[in-house]
Amino acid sequence: MTVPTPITIATRESRLALWQAEHVQARLAGELGLPAVLLGMTTRGDQILDRALSKIGGKGLFVKELEAALADGRAQLAVHSLKDVPMELPEGFALAAVLEREDPRDAFVANDYASLAELPEGAVVGSSSLRRVTQLLQLRPDLRVQPLRGNLDTRLRKLDEGGYHAIVLAAAGLKRLGLAHRMRALFETGQMLPCAGQGALGLEIRAGDAALAAALAPLAHAPTRLACEAERAVSRALGGSCSVPLAAHARWQGATLCLDAALGHAERHAVPLLRASVAGDVADVAAARALGNQAAARLRDLGAAAYLPG
Repeated sequence: MTVPTPITIATRESRLALWQAEHVQARLAGELGLPAVLLGMTTRGDQILDRALSKIGGKGLFVKELEAALADGRAQLAVHSLKDVPMELPEGFALAAVLEREDPRDAFVANDYASLAELPEGAVVGSSSLRRVTQLLQLRPDLRVQPLRGNLDTRLRKLDEGGYHAIVLAAAGLKRLGLAHRMRALFETGQMLPCAGQGALGLEIRAGDAALAAALAPLAHAPTRLACEAERAVSRALGGSCSVPLAAHARWQGATLCLDAALGHAERHAVPLLRASVAGDVADVAAARALGNQAAARLRDLGAAAYLPG
């Protein structure tokens, strides 16, 4: 089997998703000499904005339509924010490559306040991520955290219209769209731990497409892939989803991968977070996943069962 030319890349049609797909398109052409065209799609996750993702099927709603395009041959490659990719891919699909990660941290975005500490008591902060909600309320229990859905531009517009004192967004998306100036501060990972895969891009293909998998291999960034495999293993082991406020972030210190994980309670946000940290020498995917499973086991030992949905 040969690689089709041009390669058709399935992508969501938000400005950030298109940037990500165009970034991959440019790398395919510039580094591999492979022409590619984009197939823009609107997903259910983009269409349903009046309900939390945890209530309508989770982040997988951003992925399913793109996978349908892969399955029926309309596209050969889909570009995803890795944090949106379910921990278990449906049968017939494979993650061919994970690209080098952008800044994985969360950003504090506000027009009138320079940091979370400067917000007045009872300030309204926008976020629909249970992970961010629970960690924000650990830092500032007085805040009123209100739902905030929509693409990045929509969220910024809602802030600018005065609906919130501040909002929390992924730093990676702001930086990729040239909007880093909107960030007033970055949350260090000790303050707010990112979700698994945050800041990384994943390239999904049909599982049997060996020629395309081989062609994409030069784009893969092994350190990012292994870090994200460890993070995703934590979530996989604990049944992580949009309804579970779970965070996992891995960082390299030489050949040692240091993994931090945190679990909050989805309903009782005042309950202290459970935290676990593990480290180990990681040289392959199996070792990365084993490290993630070790972190999940630590969280279980700390009482994770009482924090997880029935």
